[in-house]
Amino acid sequence: MTENGFDLPPKAPPDVLAQRNALAEEVCRTLILAGIPTHRGDFGGDSEPAPGAEVHVDPLVTGGVLVEWNTEAELTSAAVNLLAGGVDPSDLPHAIRHYETVQTSMRDALTGILSSAGFQTEQADGHTYGTAVFVKSGRP
Repeated sequence: MTENGFDLPPKAPPDVLAQRNALAEEVCRTLILAGIPTHRGDFGGDSEPAPGAEVHVDPLVTGGVLVEWNTEAELTSAAVNLLAGGVDPSDLPHAIRHYETVQTSMRDALTGILSSAGFQTEQADGHTYGTAVFVKSGRP
């Protein structure tokens, strides 16, 4: 058990992490070639995310390579602040609906671009990774 009082899956071995990092670099190059602003992210980092595609390597055995879309802080903050104040889920404010549409549209676009380039992708587990794209493998 960890110091937080709950069990986490173990970290992947170094050779698996090296393969994931190589795949993440390939994903970054592919998205940059497509004209998508792209950067590597520190999974679970506390820094303010830059807008664009953020490519993470989740170091846990159950992890992998993930791509998240980050909007400008202004759009994210507008949605988060409304949610924090409480909203009626049956009548979401425009700012929240717009944010969700942007996230879903960009997830679908990233999936399409990576799949077209030959990557095997799928929608990541929403409870763990939100709207991220899970990149299962590189080009054949």
